Amino acid sequence: MTPPKPTPVSRRERPAKPALSREAIVTAAMEILRGEQLERVTMRRLAQVLDTGPASLYVYVRNTAELHAYLLDDLLAGLDLAPVTAAGDWRDRLVTVLLSYTTVLMEHPGLAQSALVTRPSGPGYLRLLDGVLALLDGQVPADRAAWAVDLLLHFATSTAAEQGARSRAADAEAEEDDLGEAITGATAETYPNIAALGLDLLSGTGEDRLLWGFTVLISGILVTPRPTG
Repeated sequence: MTPPKPTPVSRRERPAKPALSREAIVTAAMEILRGEQLERVTMRRLAQVLDTGPASLYVYVRNTAELHAYLLDDLLAGLDLAPVTAAGDWRDRLVTVLLSYTTVLMEHPGLAQSALVTRPSGPGYLRLLDGVLALLDGQVPADRAAWAVDLLLHFATSTAAEQGARSRAADAEAEEDDLGEAITGATAETYPNIAALGLDLLSGTGEDRLLWGFTVLISGILVTPRPTG
């Protein structure tokens, strides 16, 4: 007996694919990022998730670097900037905001590394930039603030890129041990300054050094005018 032929399904009854957009691409990329790592956020992978061809994505996102900038901006949109208008010493509030920014980047070191060469320019980043400038307003001259905000955010970004990447590196602990042995093995005859400081060169936690770094930068910004001429 010949089996009955399957009833054809009209295309009109099939669920339509959601419309492709930059927002849809960034949302899909963020889901991959949260579940895996930045290295897995590729145009090919996104095309599979969105059921389209990789070429279609480039209509909305020029390249991977721009996609990374959108991802970072999306993360920065959730940054807590309440300290900007809170009570208390402006320097403490500024450091709190910078620490929050650094923490976001440390959770995604790949994005921190990307941010070193591809600066975001979306509303999330502009919101952070404006908040830092608000904290500097009235504390240093405007021309100095214009350069200071770049210096502070660059220090935060580079620190997050380094520490975040090292925290995920399989041989990071071994490298730290090797450096410690090299320092303790340095003789006063060959490396007198290293020998004098010893393991104090490696002392302090990452957060201790980060806080100290922000304090040093802020103190320097307060007393160092921009060059003229």
